[in-house]
Amino acid sequence: MADTSKVVATFFGDESFPIEWANEEEKGLFWVYDDLHCPRPLSPMYEDIAGWWMTCDHMFRRFGTPFASDWIAKLVNGYLYTAAIPCDPDFAVPSREFGNLYVPRVPKDDPEYASKIGGYLGGVLPVYGANFADWWRNRLVPEMSGNLQYLEDKIDDWENISLMEWAVILEDAIDILDRHWKIHWMLNFSQLSATLNLRAALEEAAGEITKKHEEILGRLQNSAADRNWDAIALLVKLKNEVKGDSVLMEAFKHEAGHDILVALEATERGRKFLEEGLKAYQREFGWHAVWSHEFVYPSRFETPEPVLDVVKGYLDSDYESAPVVAHLKEDIAKAAEELLEGIPDGPAKDKLIAANEINLKMAPLTPDHHFYIDQGTHLHTRVVLVCIGRKLVELGVLDHPEDTIMLRYQELRYLLGDLENYDAKSIVAERKKLREEQGKVRPPDFIGTATEDQLKFPYLNLWGFPEKLSFDMETKGKIEGLGVSPGVVEGTAKVVFAIEEFDQVKGGDILVCQMTNPAWTPLFAIISGIVCDAGGMVAHPAVMAREFGIPGVTGTAIATREIKTGDHIRVNGSDGVVEILG
Repeated sequence: MADTSKVVATFFGDESFPIEWANEEEKGLFWVYDDLHCPRPLSPMYEDIAGWWMTCDHMFRRFGTPFASDWIAKLVNGYLYTAAIPCDPDFAVPSREFGNLYVPRVPKDDPEYASKIGGYLGGVLPVYGANFADWWRNRLVPEMSGNLQYLEDKIDDWENISLMEWAVILEDAIDILDRHWKIHWMLNFSQLSATLNLRAALEEAAGEITKKHEEILGRLQNSAADRNWDAIALLVKLKNEVKGDSVLMEAFKHEAGHDILVALEATERGRKFLEEGLKAYQREFGWHAVWSHEFVYPSRFETPEPVLDVVKGYLDSDYESAPVVAHLKEDIAKAAEELLEGIPDGPAKDKLIAANEINLKMAPLTPDHHFYIDQGTHLHTRVVLVCIGRKLVELGVLDHPEDTIMLRYQELRYLLGDLENYDAKSIVAERKKLREEQGKVRPPDFIGTATEDQLKFPYLNLWGFPEKLSFDMETKGKIEGLGVSPGVVEGTAKVVFAIEEFDQVKGGDILVCQMTNPAWTPLFAIISGIVCDAGGMVAHPAVMAREFGIPGVTGTAIATREIKTGDHIRVNGSDGVVEILG
C-alpha cells in the first residue's frame, strides 16, 4: 500500500550525489543518512556481518509494532542510509542481503495486520518497561559479560591459536553480535515504553506538557551511576596518581600522547604506571573507538596514546568527577520533585510517581548498553578480525592485520580456504582506494521521500527529524539546530573528526564534531559547550551535555562545514542557535 500522506520534502539525487533507485517504492521511502553511528563510508566487513539494522526485524516482530515491520539499509556512494518499512504485506524493495525482493515480515494474507496488532504492543510494552531493568542486571549483563570474556580469553592467547580455529572464533563473534543486538532492541523498546509512559502520565496529571516539563523530562533521562561514570572515575584516579608523583609528572609535561608514552616507557616508575594503571583501564574500558560501530577504527584497548591524551587533559584542568556526579545526582532528585509541582494528590499523581520510578531505573541503561553492545561487542569483534589479520600477514597473504576489514565476509572465507591462490591483496588495495574517494563526498541528510506519516517513525528523533527539515542551512554566520542542553556559552571552537585530534581540545573549548559516542565522553569534562552535525534530544551528545551541565546544540547538519577550528562562536543550547562571531 503506497504512502498517501502529505509529502514534506524529497531528494532523489543530483550530480554531486548520484543515486541508483531500484523502483518507485524504494524512492518513496524516507532514507536517513546514519551519521549517528557511521558517518564515514562503510567498510565491507562491517556491512556484511555487523550492521545494526540486521536484527531490526527481530525487534518489530517481538513487540508487534503497527508503525513498521523492519528497518533496512541502502548503501549510496559508500554511505549508510536506513529506512523504516511499513507493515504492508504487499510492500517490497530490493534487498542486497537476500539478492531478491524484500518482503516485510507480516502475515501475507492479512492486510489488516497493522490495525490489529496495536493492542498486542500496548499490552506487552508496559511489561518490558516495568521489568527490563531487573532482567538487564540479573540475567542479560551476566550473559553478555560471559560472551565478551570468552572473546578476550582468545585474544589474550592469539599467538597460540591456529588460523582455522580463529575462523571458528569469528563465527562465534558473529553469533554474539546477533544475540547482543537482539538484546539491544529489547532494551530500546523497553526504554521507549518507560519514557512514553512517563510522558502520558505527566500529560494526564498536568493536563498538558509545557516547555518547562520538557526540560524536566530531559533532566530525568540523565544518569549519575553507570559505566560511563565508572570509566571517568578510573581516569581521574590515574590523573591523581600522576599528580602525586614527580617522575610521572615529568613524563606528562609532553603535549601529545605518543611523546608521553615514550617518556613513560623510559623510566621504571613510568613502566609500572603503564602496566598496572593504564592497562587496567584499557582492559576494562578500552573497548571503544572514535566511531565504535565500525571496524576500521582502532580501539583504546589497542592504542594507549588517546587514553594518555585524556589523562593529560584532566591534569591540565585538574578535573574531578565526584563533585560533578554529586551535583548531577542532586539535580535528578530535584527534577523528580519539580515534576510533581502543581500536581494535586490523587491517582494521577500516584501514577506519575510510579512511572518516573521506572524511568529512573531505565536511565543508566542508555550508557550501559553502549558499553556492552555498541562499543564492547563491536570492538571485540574488530580485534578478532585483527588477530586473524596478524596470522595472514605472517603467512604473507595480507600486508596489514586490519586488511581483513576491507574484505567481505565470504571473501575472507575464500582466502582462509585457499591461501595460495586467492589474491586478497589486490582486492584490499582497490577497496582502500575506493573508500578514500568516497570520503571526499558530503552526503545529504536524507534521500527519497519525507512524508508526514514516515516522519512519525519513533526513532527519527535520534537524528533530529523532523525538526531539522525546517532549519536554515543558508544564512552565513548563523547555524540552526536542536537546543538539547540549556545555557549560553562563548568560546573557541575546536573541530574534531578523529581520535588523533582529541589532544587538540583544551579546557574551555567548544567541541564541534559530526557526532559523539562514549569514546568521546572524557572530553565533556573539559569542554564548555558542544555542537554536532547529527543527533537529536536523546542522542549521546545531548545526554552528555545535560549530564555535564554544558550548553549543547545537535542536528545542525552543517556545523563541521561552516565552523573552523579557532573560530569564536556563541552556542545557545536553549534555542538551538550557534553564531560564528569571528
